[in-house]
Amino acid sequence: MRFSDPGFLIILLLLPLLIWYLRRRQSGSVRFSDLSNIREVAPSFWARCLPLLSLARFLMLALIIFALARPQLSQSREQITSEGIDILLILDISGSMRAEDFKPNNRLQAAKGVIHDFLRDRKNDRIGLVVFAGESFTQCPLTLDYRVLADLLRNVEIGMVADGTAIGDALANATNRLRDSTAKSKIAILLTDGENNTGTLEPITAAQAARALGIKVYAIGMGKEGGARIPYDDPIFGRQYSRVRTYVDEKTLKEIAAITDGRYFRATHPQKLAEIYNEINQLETTKIEVTEYIRYKEVAAYLLFPATLLLMVEMVLANTRLRKLP
Repeated sequence: MRFSDPGFLIILLLLPLLIWYLRRRQSGSVRFSDLSNIREVAPSFWARCLPLLSLARFLMLALIIFALARPQLSQSREQITSEGIDILLILDISGSMRAEDFKPNNRLQAAKGVIHDFLRDRKNDRIGLVVFAGESFTQCPLTLDYRVLADLLRNVEIGMVADGTAIGDALANATNRLRDSTAKSKIAILLTDGENNTGTLEPITAAQAARALGIKVYAIGMGKEGGARIPYDDPIFGRQYSRVRTYVDEKTLKEIAAITDGRYFRATHPQKLAEIYNEINQLETTKIEVTEYIRYKEVAAYLLFPATLLLMVEMVLANTRLRKLP
């Protein structure tokens, strides 16, 4: 609340003096020869209510003064303008993502959990999901409905497409999805644990196409140093581990990031992977501008109504029940 004409509030300092002056001016006296009998008479109910007239006058004048100061209530409204970012998440779902070096989960489960947390921290950005193994396809187009995206991410499993690691095709797919984007910033976050060994397009060629369209690629190599063995279920001996170890092609991933003015990261354990996505989250922040509009509502009328009511009550009582001798 604010007062449009606060100068009138100074009158409040003079109000007690004004009330005292009016009471003194209106006071009178009647002489009696003997008051001893009168003092023995108990005052009536209305006689005890007589001081309320002064209180009513004081409140009435105070309300009028506050009304003259024009109190106003502020009604603010914010208009938010944001420059969102278009982000394509590229997730490797090849057989090597079964490796269990990100305990207590395998690589794919660990990646899905961290990506889910990444979605929770984003606002006003369109985000899509591309998955790949031997082939690539769009699991979710660019959307602002993060709940739907999270559900589709939850359903991603190894074996949805033929096995292999087609990094070039996956990056080209994401680039094609971002081609018509009008966002100020276009980002692709590529997560893989292997090297390109299939597909129709080389990763470097796909990276050059992404750069031509203004797409920045953050490349993440997933897996412990020295690689990891891939588990499989034998019908006789149960869970077994392949002797073939998987390795991250860091050279190619670094080159992809350099070509597109992005960055390369290496995740060797779950905490490091979470830190990487958190760092990307900090690097790619959405620009938000807030414009505030303030409107003021006059409330003086709400004070004049009780002041008028007090005036009417005071006038009625002063000339009836609480009337004093002249």
